[in-house]
Amino acid sequence: MEVEVAGVEGPPLKASFDELLAAPPGDDAAAPTATLVRASAAYESRDDRFLLKSKDYDRQYAQLYYYRLQQMRGAVEAAARRAWPGVPVVRILSVPEEGEVAVVGTLYKEMKLKPSILDEYVKDRALSAQLGRARFTQPEDRLVLEDEGARLTLCGDALPVGQCVTGVVAAVRGRVQPNGDFEVAEVTSAGLPPQPPLPAVGEDKYVALVSGLGVGDGESSPLRLQLLLDYLGGLLAGDAERQGVVGRIARVVVAGGLLKSSSALSQPTAYASVRQQAAAVGPIRDADMSLAELAAAVPVDVMPGAGDPANYTLPQQPLHRCLLPGAAAYSSLNRVPNPHDFSVDGVAFLGTAGQNVDDVFRYSDIEDRAAILGALLRWRHLAPTAPDTLAAYPYFDSDPFILDACPHVLFAGGQPAFETALVEGGGGPGEQGGKRAVRVVAVPNFCTTGCVVLVNLATLACHPVYFDAELQG
Repeated sequence: MEVEVAGVEGPPLKASFDELLAAPPGDDAAAPTATLVRASAAYESRDDRFLLKSKDYDRQYAQLYYYRLQQMRGAVEAAARRAWPGVPVVRILSVPEEGEVAVVGTLYKEMKLKPSILDEYVKDRALSAQLGRARFTQPEDRLVLEDEGARLTLCGDALPVGQCVTGVVAAVRGRVQPNGDFEVAEVTSAGLPPQPPLPAVGEDKYVALVSGLGVGDGESSPLRLQLLLDYLGGLLAGDAERQGVVGRIARVVVAGGLLKSSSALSQPTAYASVRQQAAAVGPIRDADMSLAELAAAVPVDVMPGAGDPANYTLPQQPLHRCLLPGAAAYSSLNRVPNPHDFSVDGVAFLGTAGQNVDDVFRYSDIEDRAAILGALLRWRHLAPTAPDTLAAYPYFDSDPFILDACPHVLFAGGQPAFETALVEGGGGPGEQGGKRAVRVVAVPNFCTTGCVVLVNLATLACHPVYFDAELQG
């Protein structure tokens, strides 16, 4: 069995699991055992905008799109004027028949392969065969720009159709063609929002990001999960360097995927046998025991994910206390929403359980998950495809997914592999605020990769740690 510690640069460092085993303490007073002291860090939750005060599903989603455009128009127009000085910015109804102009609006992507509720009634077998696809893009997709007054069909070789998704507020520069389409020469978005200065933490401290524990999944390894709990809890010994890193983990964030699936919990139990009821609640009971063990050693934030027993639409509300009776008894356990906005020692974190990134991946040609996170920052929106293809609460006078401020770390859980990048921008002529730098992290599913990511608060460097529970021959 092995534990691998990898940095952002360079090969991973392997350590034999046998080296992490500590000898049992003896009676020899001449050889005292070193005490591991957990680093502490100031924590602030900023989740108010993601917590639903009331639940009203009687409103239409058009109001959410209208509010999004109104709130983001100013930033996008300012970005267009910086990018194209001298080009007038007009509304769609005011686009002239001749001359180059810039137009701001909400993008809508027309996709033939996009799933619809009517697809189950389609008799075209060729189209029905596409319903099992993982991605729904094709070269024939088209973009339409909408504002408060009209729609404008976009065209042109410079139009990055595959890199765009529905719901993005953007500006396009070009001219009208004789057929009424708008030939685009360039596209721009709002860019990275203002960012508070990165505080000087002074010493190395870490926030551990883990996702997709998959408790209750028959294919996951209970031994690997126990190794993770022992590692984060400081129960694995080793040399002074490894112990020092564990002691400087100030917080653990479980970014969704606590359970493999919660479908068994939603089944009616009136006629279920005692054995069936026990099997249904078994995974959540095991998850409660694991979180209780972890919360006894380090502060923990638990976010709901796609397969967890929480509401389906974004923002997902915190897991109910009754689901985690043992772990909730610890004040160090925080049940938080998805998305989750918080700061540790002044370093701003913003993250999701990954549904927003997965949805952009399905409806665009962007391959890298870190690149998708960077695009969300430049679009200034955490979930642009909501509510079109991503379920979301029907807000009408607010849009909590708009990024008014730039975090220092943006992460997404539930990803197939670990990815990270440093997204930089801002600080250009005519732009308010200095240069921005954001560490984006795609946190993989632990049950399949055995990976937990450590983010250094002092440097924003990422260090993935891999747990291998296979016996070495």
